[in-house]
Amino acid sequence: MKVVVGLGNPGRKYQGTRHNVGFEVVDSLAASSRGGRFQNRFQAQVAELVEDSNRVLLVKPETFMNLSGRCVREVVDFYQTPLPDLLIVCDDFNLPLGKLRVRGRGTHGGHNGLRDIQSHLGTTEYPRLRIGVEAPGEKDAVEHVLGRFRSAERPVIEEAIGQAVQAVTVWIHQGIDACMNLYNG
Repeated sequence: MKVVVGLGNPGRKYQGTRHNVGFEVVDSLAASSRGGRFQNRFQAQVAELVEDSNRVLLVKPETFMNLSGRCVREVVDFYQTPLPDLLIVCDDFNLPLGKLRVRGRGTHGGHNGLRDIQSHLGTTEYPRLRIGVEAPGEKDAVEHVLGRFRSAERPVIEEAIGQAVQAVTVWIHQGIDACMNLYNG
C-alpha cells in the first residue's frame, strides 16, 4: 500500500489557506470516482483510493501542521510502509506561486511540518511534493502561510492543485523518478 499525506491544519478556520494546499490535493484525490470516504484513524482523516491495482491511503493529519510527524509515524508503523512508498504533499513559500517541486529526499527547508516528520521518522529519505505558495514579502511568514490566497492567485493555485493530483498519480504508477522528470520543469 502506498501512502499520500497532505499537510495542513484541521478546522474551518484554516480552509483555503496557503498552508492547507496539501489537504486540498488529498481532498481532490479522494473526491475522484476511485476515492473513498474519510474516517478518523491515526490522529487523522484517512480515505482509501484505488488506482488500478494500487491501494493508496490518503491521509490528512489532524495534529496541526507542526505536529504532523506523530500521525505519519503511526501510519508508517501500522502499515509497515517502506519510506519510498510514502509521499508528503505540502506548501512551500520558497517556491513561486503554483510551481511544483518533487524530491525523493531532502531537508525540511524550514517547513515545520516536514521538520516534525523528519524528527519522527529519523530520516530525510522520504518523497515529497511541494507546491509553491509565494514568498511572504514584507509579511510575517506565519501570517502569510495561514492567510488565504488573493482572488487573482486562486486560479493559479487551483491549476497547481490539479497538476499536483496528476503528479501524485504518476508517482503511484511510475515512481518518484518519473514524477520528478515530468513535474520539475
